[in-house]
Amino acid sequence: MATTTDTAGTVDSSSASTETREANSPNSRVASDRQLLQTAQAEGRTLGAYVRLSGPGWLQSAITLGGGSLAGGLFLGTLGGVSLLWLQLVAIVFGVVMLSAISYVTLSTGRRPFEAINTEINPALGWGWLIATAMANVIWCMPQFSLCYDALDNNLFTIGGRSGLGDSNSMKWTVTAGLLVAAAFVVLLKVKEGAAAKWFDRFLKALIGMVVICFFGVTILLIRNGQVDFGAVFAGLIPDLSQWARPAGDLRDLVGQMSPDASSFWSEKIMTNQRTVMIAAAATAVGINMTFLLPYSMLARGWDKPFRGLARFDLSTGMAIPYVIVTSCVVIAAAASFHASADEAFLSPDPATFRTSALFDGAAPAIADRLGIEVDQDDRGNLVWTADQIASVAAVSADEKRVAASLVKRNAFQLSQTLSPLLGETGSKLIFGLGVFGMGFSTIIILMLINGYAFREMLHQPQGNVPFVLGVLTAGVCGAMWVVLWGGKAKFWLAIFASTFGMMLLPIAYVTFFLMMNSRRILGDEMPTGASRLGWNLMMGAAVIGAIAAAATAIYDKAMDKANPEAFTIVISLLVVYGALVAVGFFRRRTGTATA
Repeated sequence: MATTTDTAGTVDSSSASTETREANSPNSRVASDRQLLQTAQAEGRTLGAYVRLSGPGWLQSAITLGGGSLAGGLFLGTLGGVSLLWLQLVAIVFGVVMLSAISYVTLSTGRRPFEAINTEINPALGWGWLIATAMANVIWCMPQFSLCYDALDNNLFTIGGRSGLGDSNSMKWTVTAGLLVAAAFVVLLKVKEGAAAKWFDRFLKALIGMVVICFFGVTILLIRNGQVDFGAVFAGLIPDLSQWARPAGDLRDLVGQMSPDASSFWSEKIMTNQRTVMIAAAATAVGINMTFLLPYSMLARGWDKPFRGLARFDLSTGMAIPYVIVTSCVVIAAAASFHASADEAFLSPDPATFRTSALFDGAAPAIADRLGIEVDQDDRGNLVWTADQIASVAAVSADEKRVAASLVKRNAFQLSQTLSPLLGETGSKLIFGLGVFGMGFSTIIILMLINGYAFREMLHQPQGNVPFVLGVLTAGVCGAMWVVLWGGKAKFWLAIFASTFGMMLLPIAYVTFFLMMNSRRILGDEMPTGASRLGWNLMMGAAVIGAIAAAATAIYDKAMDKANPEAFTIVISLLVVYGALVAVGFFRRRTGTATA
């Protein structure tokens, strides 16, 4: 009995000593947070603690609410009206499920996912995940810089009748350099943790809150003006898988009323665009680099097993809710403003009036294509219309014109016009411009942050400051090169390579997370069992199937792109090479030679 007492006393002493050292260490805040959570869980009042300690979910929201979300919502609303509202809702639910899974594994084991995947699953999956993440960070940083510049040029710097920043490269480089320095400063502050980290989180929450308020205001205005059909909105939240093969919204009815030839032509045009937009919009909900950010941001904060409930709460409130509100408001605003509609000038059969429409340059070529009219181009690639050609295009039915107008890729900043009746021209430009700028700038910050984590893993220095700074600056500097790279043919090749590889890897990442959640070798006694395991598998299985379907369609469409026949070689080569690497990885794993 004395021995038992002595042993217990030793354990208590050791525990007290550990607690003392932890309280006096730089990680004392983590220990305090852990104690707060454990106390709240024991007393059954976790909500207040969760709200106080949330953070990584807001990081996810900052990258989710970027230029891709804005463009995806805008094009969804323009093409399908509110009937496509369900898509981004389903995508974010699937994304939260898979991110919750990887957070569960990470917090239960304390292992870095890259190391765990390479050691326990397949090194080809781990390295593919890492490389695709870094590539996505670098390339998709470019449009965020472009978005910020456009917000300043088209909105904020046009207030008071000013002409904006202009289109000169010198001005673009100057503004971009300022954005890069500011973003790098904020990211490096985040590394310091402490008070700087808290201000970083508050800064992100303020930016995201501004974005939410901005687009929510657009929707409220439309509701006040009676431009929102609540019945159609609620119906649009119900998934409609037929939209994968048939036009959505009012365009379906318009096409159905046309002659067989016109109906066939416009249906093919619509579906080519609609599937692309649906895949792109779903991909912006949770991208390959977001699956990398979450576990490493949690580990960086010192989170572990007691934080699992907080992680799920954080993803649901900090990421999913802002995303659903903002994207739904953008879809509703775009649907009310642009879906199956056109201005009076474009609908006019008079050639002179028709030619004055702002939609002419974007929509008239599609109508000419439908009529078999070949329009000549000048030396700069601009179309040169004859009077007879304009007259022929102007004479088509109003239904065809509305369909053609819905296929025009509108400028996202045209949405700011919907705020004018409430806020006036100046107020609408200010509010909308700030919201869009906040989306772009916050996404730049998080992409740079993710790249810092990725470079640490790539160079096998999980705590290294030099690899982190190198990764941060690589993403930022490459993103700043948008001035010369994000346009023309270079933009196409960068986009097709990154989006194909990233889309191909997303379902593989999902399958990997699925395997990890069902691996007793990784989770041990923490592996879900019974009804919990069944629930996880059903939800994750649905997410995996959805990701595979979207990836297969995206890969097929890119491989069969008639406008770019070289894409077939790129896509098939990626599939073959990476498929072979995965097969070798599983073989090495079975023979016990896989390493991190």
